[in-house]
Amino acid sequence: MKKKKILSLIILITASCQQVFAVNINDLIKPANPLDVPLPIIKEAIPLPKKVTLTKNDVHNQYAIALNRFIQSNVRSSYMDFEVLIENVSPSDYVYLEMSGKMAELGLFRLSELAMSKISDEDISYLQIEDVKHFYFPAVKLSKDDEIYLAEMFSNIVYNQQSQEVTAELVKNTALLDKYDYANYLTALGYYKSNNIAEAEKYINIAISKNSKNINYQKLKAEILSQTSKPQNALKVVNAIKSQTLLTTEFNRKVNSIEEYILYKTKKNEFEKKYHLAYYYYYENELNKSMRTLQTAFNTKKSNNKNIYALLSRVYYDLKEYEKAEDNAVKAYKLDKSNDIALLVLGDLAYRNENYDEAVKYYENAASEDKISYIPDEKAALAYLKIGNIKKAKDIFAKILKYNADSYISYYNMALIDKSREIPYLKKSVAINLDFKDGWIDLARTEIDKNQLETASNYLAIAKYIDENDFRYYYYQGLVYKNKGLTADAKRSFRKSLMLNPKYAPAKEELSI
Repeated sequence: MKKKKILSLIILITASCQQVFAVNINDLIKPANPLDVPLPIIKEAIPLPKKVTLTKNDVHNQYAIALNRFIQSNVRSSYMDFEVLIENVSPSDYVYLEMSGKMAELGLFRLSELAMSKISDEDISYLQIEDVKHFYFPAVKLSKDDEIYLAEMFSNIVYNQQSQEVTAELVKNTALLDKYDYANYLTALGYYKSNNIAEAEKYINIAISKNSKNINYQKLKAEILSQTSKPQNALKVVNAIKSQTLLTTEFNRKVNSIEEYILYKTKKNEFEKKYHLAYYYYYENELNKSMRTLQTAFNTKKSNNKNIYALLSRVYYDLKEYEKAEDNAVKAYKLDKSNDIALLVLGDLAYRNENYDEAVKYYENAASEDKISYIPDEKAALAYLKIGNIKKAKDIFAKILKYNADSYISYYNMALIDKSREIPYLKKSVAINLDFKDGWIDLARTEIDKNQLETASNYLAIAKYIDENDFRYYYYQGLVYKNKGLTADAKRSFRKSLMLNPKYAPAKEELSI
């Protein structure tokens, strides 16, 4: 998983030089499950008044204040601070989409809708909005006062170890429970955190009966069932979740994470528990935790160890420890030549070393072993592009998209191959995966070609946050400066591009090297 941004809030300030500011709250907001760690407290500061133009530091302080107040259950003040932030941040669909997801996760659904209402480009936003609503939103809209009250209950359950007090209060409020599916969800969550599994199951069933589509409710039900005498029932719920259509990379990651967590909770064998716990950490981008867990899972059974070696090779590859990745992938391959994870890693290593014909063989073998995932075929198509077999690659990408609407890599490459659909396909790629920097960079390129420099700068600002060391960002930012007549700034950007990639010909050409 790239940077630690699975649960990050990103704030972009689109000033004249398009600087980017990010508040990473991965260490502050976690899913409500027993693997969580205690949350740190942010130092208090003075909140900003409404109707101001927020600077970069203003945004950081405003979000930190609001989040800290929420954690401390001062939700009414937190609500106002978040509202000021959403109303005053420089317009950016990327910001609004991130805010909409974080607000929904906290149970601040009105603020989530406020952020959604600010979005200007539906082509980029609609998939994320659908997934946020599908995953989090209640069936019955809460009044503002009830929403703030229930958000206080959520804060006390998740962050303040007051589960018993909250549930005792909620069960007395029968009018609230009768009216809102979300109130029943919070009651179930409180009972679950208090280890009262029977009552937790009762109230989550009520919540789901009122709102059968909410995936967050189903997730909690799976966690609850994993603690009962028939934990296998939790896996049935997970399968039901997986059968539903989620449209974006982030929410599909959440589902994979749920599955591995429930498998970890339900397995009896110690090896299997560690394996699935490691996989859970992998999907949560806790790569070092995943690695350490796998290293303690080896035993005398070769059938077990092959899976450990394979997943460990994937983790090492993502950590950019390529020698260790290769060592473990080879060990897994020797034990089982049909292991699709090992085959994919070996293909990735060959691709990285520019051995594209070898990479194709590994990817195609992986595809023959894994009949469900389109990833092996997608990687094979990328290797065919490098070989120069564009027709073969295009055919594969087209076939993938025929059956898989969430393949942002296929949309992106089809955009580059078929210029008649370039912009809609580029937008589709970032709509599926907001953190796909290649899509944002190429969208910026198309805007530069049209001399839409401010829009290009907005796209580039997002790409810079995702990876500030991408040489293409500096090249295209240099073009923006050049087209604005800012020659000195343009040259600095082109030099930075070459510093990161000395072989990059377009930057050399701009500098007449």
